[in-house]
Amino acid sequence: MGLMVRAGLGLEPWSVFNQGIARHTGLTIGTVTIVTGALILLLWVPLRQRPGLGTISNVVILGLVMDATLELVPAVRPLAVRIPLLVTAVLLNGAATGLYLSARFGAGPRDGLMTGLHRRTGRPLRLVRTCIELTVLVAGFALGGSVGVGTVVYALAIGPLAQFFLRRFAIEGLAERPSLVVARSPEPSPGRAILP
Repeated sequence: MGLMVRAGLGLEPWSVFNQGIARHTGLTIGTVTIVTGALILLLWVPLRQRPGLGTISNVVILGLVMDATLELVPAVRPLAVRIPLLVTAVLLNGAATGLYLSARFGAGPRDGLMTGLHRRTGRPLRLVRTCIELTVLVAGFALGGSVGVGTVVYALAIGPLAQFFLRRFAIEGLAERPSLVVARSPEPSPGRAILP
């Protein structure tokens, strides 16, 4: 996420939101990321979501690494450098998603919010995720966060990349934990129609 900031071509929705807040508060984007993650965990309570070690690690480490990346990687101007930086950032985010979810130590705050709302509302997972991301994106844009081609690239690429890396990093024989199982619609039985 820090590399996406340095690329200056647009951020993923939650970083757009966090950057917008950072611009108004004077806090670093990493600090805002940590605070936002912690506040999202409060929304888990009525959704009856349970955090794990991965959840807490995600809240803290994400923001710290983002600020460290912004300290170590200088701002760049040439587009010939910014485009590869963006591509690298999206690829690394996909790999990180695959790694942390494969470990099965608990979903991050944003993913847990998505699965919790899905379970409580019965709405399709993709609809819940899309609504969350669009809401956060619009709010972040209104606060002055960076939206651009990188936002679109991320939106189109992160799903396929996460799926690819989840398969590559899957741990054989590791049982699925109940907190990470997503409810599925029942399959129609033969001879029975399901109304839309």
